[in-house]
Amino acid sequence: MHFLLTYELAPDYLERRAEFRNAHLKLAWEAQERGELVLAGALDDPADRALLVFSCDSAQTPQMFAATDPYVTNGLVRAFHVRRWNTVVGALAATPVRPD
Repeated sequence: MHFLLTYELAPDYLERRAEFRNAHLKLAWEAQERGELVLAGALDDPADRALLVFSCDSAQTPQMFAATDPYVTNGLVRAFHVRRWNTVVGALAATPVRPD
């Protein structure tokens, strides 16, 4: 299954992220190495949201990631949301659906 973790970033995110970036990236790369985090990054222009794609068995994995992320715990993220993403097209699709 795939899950999207969406961050709503604080207005001062760009100004404050340097202090917490290494710890955030360490957490993210560790999740990637475990096979949980597929892809992640902030949206640009404006940098008001970030998207993280997880491949895991339950929403608990991205929820726990967010709960321990220094960006979240230090207020750089105003809110986060986890939603299951039903992927159907692509090499990594969880439930591929092809036309007849």
